[in-house]
Amino acid sequence: MKSALVFIYVFLFVCAVIPLLRKLAFAFNILDIPGGRKVHKTPMPLLGGVAIFLGFTGGFLFNLSQLYFLMPVFLGALIIFVVGLLNDIRELSVKVRLFFQVLASLVVMSSGMRISFLPNTPWGNIGEVVITLIWIVGLTNAFNYLDGLDGLAAGSCVINLLSFIAILYMTGQYSLGLLAIILIAACVAFLPYNFEKKIFLGDSGSTFLGFVLACFSFTGHWAGNDMVKISIPILILGVPIFDMIFTTIVRISEGKVKTVLEWLRYSGKDHFHHSLVELGLSPRAAVFFIYCVTFSLGLSAVMVSNDSIYEAFLSIAQSSIIFAIIGNLIIAGKRHRSGWEPS
Repeated sequence: MKSALVFIYVFLFVCAVIPLLRKLAFAFNILDIPGGRKVHKTPMPLLGGVAIFLGFTGGFLFNLSQLYFLMPVFLGALIIFVVGLLNDIRELSVKVRLFFQVLASLVVMSSGMRISFLPNTPWGNIGEVVITLIWIVGLTNAFNYLDGLDGLAAGSCVINLLSFIAILYMTGQYSLGLLAIILIAACVAFLPYNFEKKIFLGDSGSTFLGFVLACFSFTGHWAGNDMVKISIPILILGVPIFDMIFTTIVRISEGKVKTVLEWLRYSGKDHFHHSLVELGLSPRAAVFFIYCVTFSLGLSAVMVSNDSIYEAFLSIAQSSIIFAIIGNLIIAGKRHRSGWEPS
């Protein structure tokens, strides 16, 4: 009952605040101007992420007694949100954004929260810190890259969280489930405005969602076995992981990026969703296709949560094969249309 009320309150709040933020964005010229890898044709307000963050913050603080253990995640997410908002208002350098993404990750890890599966030795602890840092920064940016079609990032986030919630409620982790419900409510309220091309997430919203999901993925207890526990977030977040890996491989093979900073700075219409549109799908159909893939991966993760290492390995292998096929189809489509070849 409490979860339902929290959902309704956050949903209604975000619905009410978005029209105000649209006016604010136009008044202060906080707009996404068409051009480059962007597919929209007219300037769009960039404060959708502010609405989601405000709804999330209200829900979090209202339930602070139950969610206080997640305060490090909230503080890290606050850093990510503020930096993203500043980047929406006035573009920041890649180095500045990367610095604050690392800082936000360290805020979370300073509380002891991190991906844990290596031996409890000095080298094992260092390895876990490095892996967690790469995971958080990688997914924060991966979700930003995923925000290229109307409804894609926020809708994918909802499906990701629903997959996590299924496991959380099966295992009695209700507090973490409440946090997921808060964020789902904010995203669901935002989606109709986004699908109707009235407002965009902006970097403040997409990086915020990616950061929270990255932290969420190692905050919950997904399975008893470490390898199964790790496989579940990888499956649930498989789409942004695939998009990040695939585009990175293609860009490196073409000589477009050579360093991490170049990777973060580079923007192009070569992401998963762009490729689907280039293959002939409408933007809405491409979004729906990615929703279906995300849902299928989430369903596999829920089923794996009670299985052995063997079943988890098979699920990861199966998903990897499917993504490899998709990647090869995308490359074949590029070659067929324009004679594109990786160097």
